[in-house]
Amino acid sequence: MEFIPEKKLGFGLMRLPQNDPDNPADVDIEQLKDMVDLFMKEGFTYFDTAWMYNAFASESCAKEALVSRYPRESFTLATKLHAGFIRTEEDRDKVFNAQLEKTGAGYFDYYLIHGIEENMLETYEKLDCFSWLLEKKEQGLVRHAGFSYHDSPELLDKLLKEHPAMEFVQIQLNYLDWESEWIQSRACLEVCRKHNKPVIVMEPVKGGTLAKVPAAAEELFRGYDSTKSVPSWAIRFAASQPGVMLVLSGMSSLAQMQDNLSYMKEFVPLTEEETAMCFRAAEIINSQTAIPCTACHYCTEGCPMQICIPEYFSIYNEDMREDLEEKGWTINFTNYEILNKKFGKASACIACGQCEGVCPQHLPIIRYLQDVAAHYE
Repeated sequence: MEFIPEKKLGFGLMRLPQNDPDNPADVDIEQLKDMVDLFMKEGFTYFDTAWMYNAFASESCAKEALVSRYPRESFTLATKLHAGFIRTEEDRDKVFNAQLEKTGAGYFDYYLIHGIEENMLETYEKLDCFSWLLEKKEQGLVRHAGFSYHDSPELLDKLLKEHPAMEFVQIQLNYLDWESEWIQSRACLEVCRKHNKPVIVMEPVKGGTLAKVPAAAEELFRGYDSTKSVPSWAIRFAASQPGVMLVLSGMSSLAQMQDNLSYMKEFVPLTEEETAMCFRAAEIINSQTAIPCTACHYCTEGCPMQICIPEYFSIYNEDMREDLEEKGWTINFTNYEILNKKFGKASACIACGQCEGVCPQHLPIIRYLQDVAAHYE
C-alpha cells in the first residue's frame, strides 16, 4: 500500500468534544478545529469517521474542521458503510453519496465495510458490498478498500480467503482484550498477518477503560515511569504489535490530543518488560470490571426506550469497584437519578434485543441492565 501514514496515530472522530455531554451531535467545533490544527502541525494526517458517529454529526464535523480548511492531499480521510443503514443495493450509493456531500472530501482515502460480524456479513454478502467497494476504487472515489471487524479469527480467516482484494483490516486490539474470549485481539492479529494485511487498530484504550484503570494498575504504571500517562501504555502497546500500521484514538479534548502526541510523535515500541507489565495490569482490571462496555453507543441509536446504556454501565462499574458495604452510598446513585430525567431507566428495558444485536462486544446487555436496575432502583 503506497499511502500508509508516516505516523502511527490516527484521529478517531467518534468521541468528539461536546458542548452538551448528553447530546453527542452538539460538537464543540472550535475545540475540534484546535485539535485538528495541532494534529496536522505535528505531522499526523489520518482521520477516521463513520456515517453514524456522534449521532450522525461526525462526517459533517470533519468537513467543517478539516476538509474545508486544509488542502485535500494533505490529509487522509477514512469512513465506512454500515449494514444497519442499507436494505437494497441502491442504499449503498445513497449512503456513499451522502457521505461525499457531508464531508466534501471528493474521495475517500480509506473506505471500510463497517463492523463485520456473522449476523451483519449476511447483509454485506447479499448486497454484494465487497464488489461494490472495489468498483468505487476503480472509479477513483476510494483509494484503499478494507473492512472493520468484530468476530472470531476463524470467520476472519474465511473472509480474507474469499475477499483477497481487501487491502487492510481494522480490528479491536488492546492489552485487556489480547486473550479475551469474545474479542481475541491476538488471534485476529495473527490471521491478518497470515494474509499479509496491514492492521488498523480501533479501541486501543477500550472506550476509556484503559485510561481510568483501578488504583493498583495505575500504581503499577506510575511506579515504572511516572512521566507517562496511563492511556499512553495502551496506545503504545497496540502500536508496538507487528503488522499494525496505525492506531486510532478517539480523542475528546485538546488535553488528550496533547498527551497522545507527546509520546507518539517519536514513537518508541514497548520492551518485553513493559509488555509484561501491561498484561499484569490487565489481570488487575479484569478482576474489577463488572461490565466490559466500550461506550461506542451503537446500542442506543435504536433503543425504543431511550435508555442511556453506556452511561449506566459506566457508573455501575465505578460502584462495583467501591467497598459499598463500608460506604453504603455513592454519588452515582444521584447521577443515576439525574440521567433518569433525560433517559429511560434501566428497568424500562423491554428486552427487544436490538442493543445486543449491534453490540460489537457481544455483551448480554439485557441481563446487565437488570443488574443496574437492581443496584440503583
